[in-house]
Amino acid sequence: MATFLYRLGRLAFRRRRLFLTLWIAVLAAVGIGAASVSGTTTDDFTLPGTQSQNAIDLLEKEFPKSSADGAAARVVFEAPDGRKLTSGAPKAEIESLVAALKKAPQVASVSDPFTSGLVSKSGTVAYAQVTYEVPKADLGDGASDALHHIADKGEKAGLKVSLGGNAVQDKAGSKAAELIGLAVAALALVITFGSLIAAGLPLLTALFGVGAAICAITIATEFADMASASSTLALMLGLAVAIDYALFIVSRYRGEIRDGHQPEEAAGRALGTAGSAVVFAGLTVVIALAGLSVIGIKMLTTMGLAAAFAVVVAVVIALTLLPAVLGFAGTKIMNGRLKTRRIRAQERGEGETMGVRWGRFVTRHPVKMLLGSVVCLGLLAIPAMSLRLTLPDDSMASPGSTQRIAYDTLSKGFGPGFNGPLTVVVDARDSDDPKAAARDAYTMLGKLDDIATVRPAAFNQSGDVALIGAVPKSSPTSQDTIDLVSAIRDHSAALRKDTGAGLMVTGTTAVNIDVSAKLGDAMVPYLAIVVGLALILLLLVFRSILVPLKAALGFLLSVLATLGVLVAVFQWGWLKDVFGVDQTAPIVSVLPILLIGVVFGLAMDYEVFLVTRMREEYVHGADPTEAVVAGFRHGARVVTAAAIIMISVFAGFLLDDVALVKSIGLGLASAVLFDAFVVRMTIVPAVMALVGRRAWALPGWLDRIMPNVDVEGEKLRHALEARGQEAADAAGSAGSARDEHEAASSTPIRQG
Repeated sequence: MATFLYRLGRLAFRRRRLFLTLWIAVLAAVGIGAASVSGTTTDDFTLPGTQSQNAIDLLEKEFPKSSADGAAARVVFEAPDGRKLTSGAPKAEIESLVAALKKAPQVASVSDPFTSGLVSKSGTVAYAQVTYEVPKADLGDGASDALHHIADKGEKAGLKVSLGGNAVQDKAGSKAAELIGLAVAALALVITFGSLIAAGLPLLTALFGVGAAICAITIATEFADMASASSTLALMLGLAVAIDYALFIVSRYRGEIRDGHQPEEAAGRALGTAGSAVVFAGLTVVIALAGLSVIGIKMLTTMGLAAAFAVVVAVVIALTLLPAVLGFAGTKIMNGRLKTRRIRAQERGEGETMGVRWGRFVTRHPVKMLLGSVVCLGLLAIPAMSLRLTLPDDSMASPGSTQRIAYDTLSKGFGPGFNGPLTVVVDARDSDDPKAAARDAYTMLGKLDDIATVRPAAFNQSGDVALIGAVPKSSPTSQDTIDLVSAIRDHSAALRKDTGAGLMVTGTTAVNIDVSAKLGDAMVPYLAIVVGLALILLLLVFRSILVPLKAALGFLLSVLATLGVLVAVFQWGWLKDVFGVDQTAPIVSVLPILLIGVVFGLAMDYEVFLVTRMREEYVHGADPTEAVVAGFRHGARVVTAAAIIMISVFAGFLLDDVALVKSIGLGLASAVLFDAFVVRMTIVPAVMALVGRRAWALPGWLDRIMPNVDVEGEKLRHALEARGQEAADAAGSAGSARDEHEAASSTPIRQG
């Protein structure tokens, strides 16, 4: 691979105009495609095999007119201060708005608050339930515009009107997060290289790659159901890894230039060495993200595949467009008026970098540094023992958004459990008396402590499947509601024994509970699959058993500490004002497993970039401890800059108002912080110093059957040295022949 990448780097450098033109054409094509062809995204979770999904499937069959696939909205009305909605002008205005809603595009039905009992006991809050003929993905702009027009009209009449439900379109998010992340990334690159040109190239190619990836994902929404968070995750990861990968290659290119190589040769050597590490680092990220598909949740699968695609694009950009751009920069990339005196001295080989000093300090005190790091991460991980999971709902919408206002208004008027009603399905197809079975179920529900209200059973056309609506007293994300769903399901066996009818619980709240439980149960198997595959890959890269094991164990420490931070901030409320968290709630259920997939890939990035240089020095004969220090000499500065860039990009998303995006940003930023600076920069060198040569030990039988992937470019280096020696020998032979010819020509010819 190193040889192939070496040739690719030189080719892209020479044919830079062609490569740049091709990438511009690709970006233009996907950009035009995204502008003209794009579909809708979804936040719906489906999990085949769960009780809630089985109940939904039964409802779609037995109650086709009330299919769960149709979009729905709630128009929530709140009376002005000191007034009620049940009489006078407020009532007349609501009736007028409901009549207008019935005429809106794609509306199937609208429930009147006053005839359907949808008014609170205080008379100050009411709502109209709107159902649509089509799923959310097929709703037109007219339907959305009509909802907002009704809300505006009600506001002008003096009512407080808000909108909830899956038919309500979210407002566009702010781009401040991306801009701040890019600004900090640019600053880190300038400090690292001391050159605007060298700092600008990684940013330029990263933006190019992210733009192409996001446009392609937008096109994909036309042909596949994509999660709404897919683009956000792809943007975060694509931007971070694209900058990092370009950073490593540019840094190696500058090093080759300083060693006296011509720019084209330097580009080839940089791609043959650092480029190989980029390929394997990217591959670990892709494995971790694509592995999300084994969970079996479509939304999570699309998020993982979209982010994996963005990483693939970042790798391809780094291997093709970056060397082409280096061809335009040439040796100008070495110029830098912003270089500090220390950077200039270090480039001349004078003094030691901070990374080298840190590496020596850790290797001199390996036991203390190892114990201190493990204890600190362990303490941070303690809150993770209280981890609770949920799925996002309108309670996690942006503060001040119409969805959030609607949720809070309904909770105030009808109780916290009103936003999470349960649909209890009585399957009496095998019962001798379906009506008696439904009555027993209704009576049982009314006796449960956490039930606020129970709606009488409604039967299907054949009279053998019944729906019973139940409203809990507690909020949808509370542990009490989870226990209530479990208690209702526990009564199914007794009901079947007495009446022959089965009992199932569904609805949004029950689906969320089932999905969260499934994701919680899937974490360990997923972790085993992804870590197992990546360990095999790292075994090939490092040709060592201890190094991959150390990498995986360090990653587990990072993840546990990160989960602890998330629980402390979002679930317990510690420092919530600092991070802009307006209310505590369980952790979004997709986050831990998403965190495992993403962070594992990023952690292995740093492992590959830092430890490959250590192995390279060790293979060349360095003492194990000195090899660690040498690895820091060549890689610590770049890895530090890469980590700061990733932390900046991820932390920028803390400015987002959406709780899910905010929690993803904090989780990823914390994980990179812990993994890069505590695990890779402290625990790794400490362990390497303690185990010494055993770190690179590999059983002979395993060494013989394993392919040599040569990530460090060792074979390439030998080939180039051999080629250089042959050229020198040829030049020497030519010079000797020329000297002999000149000597013969200058010898006088004796006349006979």
